[in-house]
Amino acid sequence: MASLSPPSRIVAAALVLALFHQARSVQLPSAQPPNVGISAEHLGRMDRVIAESIEKKELPGAVVLVARHGRVVWRKAYGARAVEPQREAMTTNTIFDLASLTKILATATSIMILVERGEVRLGDPAVKFIPEMKGGGRDAITIEQLLTHTAGFAPDFDLRERWSGYEEAMKHLYREPLRTQPGARFVYSDINYIALGEIVHRVSGITLDEFARKNVFVPLGMRDTGFRPDAKLRTRIAPTEKRRGQMNYLGDTGANAGTEGDQWLRGQVHDPTSFRMGGVAGHAGLFSTADDLAIYCQMMLNGGAYNGARILSPLSVATMTRPHAVSENGAARGLGWDIATSFSSNKGDLFPMGSFGHTGFTGTSIWIDPATDSFVVFLSNRVHPDGKGDVGPLRGRVATIVAGSITDTTVTKAREEAANASAELLTSVARLNSNARATNTNGEAVVDAQVLTGIDVLERDGFKALNGMRISMF
Repeated sequence: MASLSPPSRIVAAALVLALFHQARSVQLPSAQPPNVGISAEHLGRMDRVIAESIEKKELPGAVVLVARHGRVVWRKAYGARAVEPQREAMTTNTIFDLASLTKILATATSIMILVERGEVRLGDPAVKFIPEMKGGGRDAITIEQLLTHTAGFAPDFDLRERWSGYEEAMKHLYREPLRTQPGARFVYSDINYIALGEIVHRVSGITLDEFARKNVFVPLGMRDTGFRPDAKLRTRIAPTEKRRGQMNYLGDTGANAGTEGDQWLRGQVHDPTSFRMGGVAGHAGLFSTADDLAIYCQMMLNGGAYNGARILSPLSVATMTRPHAVSENGAARGLGWDIATSFSSNKGDLFPMGSFGHTGFTGTSIWIDPATDSFVVFLSNRVHPDGKGDVGPLRGRVATIVAGSITDTTVTKAREEAANASAELLTSVARLNSNARATNTNGEAVVDAQVLTGIDVLERDGFKALNGMRISMF
């Protein structure tokens, strides 16, 4: 093999260096809380709150990370990573099964990358990419409806049937009946994101896990993030339940589970549908750490870029996080993100409209607030050891403590952001109500429905959404 000339060696070395820089983990820098307008004493209140929940066996342990202005001000491990078969202390570098955070980090982000490239449009019908879905009203489902959980699917496939394998899941997708007309109702559904994951696969030509790795995780330096983690990472992974605890859902039976039923799910996805699909699915299957999630959250606050790597355009981030009304009472989702629904208790009581986040069934959560330039990551394996843990209230209390610890004057900006987001939401609600009025009982379009503007809706409702806000209107 011929040796490289000196200039060629220099170029090769530069390429290797560039690849190394791209792949290495670049954690957010740290700062003392007061230096970024946060009360350390107030943040410390979460210690007692989390300890009480651990004592009540609502979770074995957790990792909490808080950042503001691009600086980590709180990174702490609580309790135990495992309590069975033996106790293991929680560590800040513990790798967690993220469950439905997969929908955001892997799937929604990948779809928006394809939208930016012009390969997918939000208004495209899903059957354009998955023609096998045609029929049964599914032809009307759009990419945007899949992202906002308004496509009309049930929450999940019927898992009483015994099946396994990715292709079998696709067969279920092709014939899955609709529960409501597309666009008519918000129903949080894993099926939506299973479909989106397959669309990423078909449009890009590579699987969802590979696309997200190449286009999101590696460029950002999220080296501990991925599907089906390597066995060498097992000791850092927080276990969830024994496989037997999920037996009825994983396609097993008491007769064939054997000794596998006593094995802990540790590095294997806890979600039963994703498990059946081989651990890679658009709705669940991703594993990660608090520090890796901090990188992703900061990328969103930065308008789609972090440490020199641009993942999304600022307009894509704005589109993803803009409130989309999904019910007539003002419930709102972003494209993938939760904003104000029954699922957003992890927002707490103080973060304003305009903030956004998501949760995962295993006990995970992120919440991001552009108005205060802050975010909180809460990771737990609350389903360990027996599936009976509950961190719903705790996640909200932690978020409230974090928001309450912010001490500087950016609250004025927060009010302005909240007012803008409220006006956008009201416009979206008006559009939703108008669309509902524009459909008669036979499902036929009525052409004379009136669409109110945001200011018209505000006036109609006596400007109640802006009560307590000091804003000007021009």
